[in-house]
Amino acid sequence: MSLLIPDTGLLFWMVLSFGIVFFILAKYGFPVILKSVEQRKEYITNSVEAAKEANSRLAEIKQEGEALLAEVRKQQKEILNEALADKDRILNEAREKAGVETQRILDQAMMQIQLEKRKAIREVRTEVASLSVSVAEKVIRNKLDMEGGQKEMINRLIDEITVAKS
Repeated sequence: MSLLIPDTGLLFWMVLSFGIVFFILAKYGFPVILKSVEQRKEYITNSVEAAKEANSRLAEIKQEGEALLAEVRKQQKEILNEALADKDRILNEAREKAGVETQRILDQAMMQIQLEKRKAIREVRTEVASLSVSVAEKVIRNKLDMEGGQKEMINRLIDEITVAKS
């Protein structure tokens, strides 16, 4: 009996046990394993298809996002242009209002200056008249203090009144 060549009895029992194990596996084990492998293959196929569908949907969403982004940029540009136009319009209106208000204030100031000027002239005239009356009074007193001055003054005033009535 050699180590490399088995006995016939041993070979018989090995072939018989291998056949029984193979029959049991073929009857009960392999169908389960094949079914499991088939399910796994189907799951992987479905997963690949779902991934392809997800990729295509993602590409569609990306295109929609880019289109939305382009639209938003366009609207943003329009809004900025409108804001700039509004800013220019508001600035022009403010300048016009400021010009009108400045002119009104200048006109008021000029009117106030004219009123103050007239008032000052009136006050000066009143003061001059008052001083003139005081001076005239003093001069007349000096003249009237003289004897003949009174008669002369009365005659002159009567002559002025008659000339004014004529």
